[in-house]
Amino acid sequence: MSAPAPLMRRAAVEGLGTAALVTVVVGSGIQATALSHDVGTQLLANSLATVFGLGVLIAFLGPVSGAHFNPAVTLAAWFTGRDTGDGPALRDVAAYVPAQAAGAIGGAVLADAMFGKPLLVLSTHERWAAHLWLAEVVATAGLVWLVFGLARAGRAHLAPLLVASYIGAAYWFTSSTSFANPAVTIGRAFTDTFAGIAPTSVLPFLAAQLTGAAAGLCLVAVCFGRPAAPGGDEMGVVPHADRQPVAPARPAEESALAR
Repeated sequence: MSAPAPLMRRAAVEGLGTAALVTVVVGSGIQATALSHDVGTQLLANSLATVFGLGVLIAFLGPVSGAHFNPAVTLAAWFTGRDTGDGPALRDVAAYVPAQAAGAIGGAVLADAMFGKPLLVLSTHERWAAHLWLAEVVATAGLVWLVFGLARAGRAHLAPLLVASYIGAAYWFTSSTSFANPAVTIGRAFTDTFAGIAPTSVLPFLAAQLTGAAAGLCLVAVCFGRPAAPGGDEMGVVPHADRQPVAPARPAEESALAR
């Protein structure tokens, strides 16, 4: 296993990966509404594109940064690894989270530019309702439960397939269509298209997502207990923090993304 990439490179990858993810989400939403007036067909096209795009991005960029693309995952990784040193350090969090947010905004602007839409126009799509906030708690809790549960169970190498599949399913079983990602939520406020969210709706979504991340970690603790001793199953990604040792066999990396 090669040594971890420098922090600046990992942060850049997090920003670029999040930008690509939001480009997929917003761009496929614009394309879907142009091709069909049926909302179900639009959501199907949007969700399928997100599943494929997210799976590719996790597998492609995971070996560099861990493929978080999601501040909720980054913060959860820091929280669970703060005592053992297995997760990202605060300096990693401080680099990852702004990069993810900036990348998400850039991805929304890029998608609008590709389809000839006005740039940097704030969304007017209000998503303000208690049932939507509950849906975001559930969606984010399930995502964090899956990501960290896979690592505890020694199945982190399945993250590209299973995380993408979960997000695709959550598009349909949650009333909010599963944002489950603070950075993506912020980015989608900068596009007045199918995938947008009005800025006035952003803060409750962020609060719900962070609550869901905490709930997801509780589910991991209930189902899997404390982190297992180092084993042989690897996801094929490098450690989040460059202070971690390089060894032939390491614990499964608790990382992956969301939309």
